[in-house]
Amino acid sequence: MSDGVPQFTTAEYPGNTASTACKSCGQPISGAYYQVNGAVTCSRCAQQIKDQLRKDSHGAFVRGVLFGIGAAIFGLVLYVTVALATGLIIGFVSLAVGYMVGKAIVLGSGGLGGRRYQIAAVLLTYMAVSLSAVPIAISQHMKQRSAQQHAQAGDSATIAPKKMSSAGALATLAFIGLASPFLDLANPTHGIIGLIILFVGLRIAWRLTAGRSVNVSGPISEPAPAAPG
Repeated sequence: MSDGVPQFTTAEYPGNTASTACKSCGQPISGAYYQVNGAVTCSRCAQQIKDQLRKDSHGAFVRGVLFGIGAAIFGLVLYVTVALATGLIIGFVSLAVGYMVGKAIVLGSGGLGGRRYQIAAVLLTYMAVSLSAVPIAISQHMKQRSAQQHAQAGDSATIAPKKMSSAGALATLAFIGLASPFLDLANPTHGIIGLIILFVGLRIAWRLTAGRSVNVSGPISEPAPAAPG
């Protein structure tokens, strides 16, 4: 460099610290430097990045889960609405549910992520998709029961069905709902396709809540490596 004008005829070699610029602010680095995810960074930018990093907390996790629960409920309603409106069980809706739950958890946590966020996202997505089978089954049962009542009108010999307690009925419905993705394997083709789509939806939720890893190392007293080219 001469008078601020690049001299392309002059070779510059690694170890010449003046030729190395901070990847964040672009200023030349002289002396010790830091690495942020492997990128050479000056001490000022490295400190700013450290200060901006949010630390995980119980409060952030709870907010993320609450947002995720809201998204899961909305996804369940969406799944049921589509099924009842079209008369078809459209498995691809589980992809949207996984995306909504993952995004909601990240939004609620303030951008944080990690293993426990991923586990929560997968569980909420699975519960939203599988439990949607309960209101769908109830709707279909009510239609069938109404049709049977009309067919059996005037038949006084009809035996009343055995009633179940509310707690027992809810427990049974919850179990059937959670197991519904695997119960669908009674129809192998339909069941396997449904499980594959559900797995993709769970994978979407898992990846969205993985969080971004920022590794700041330094200070490093060795000469900063020159930028390639």
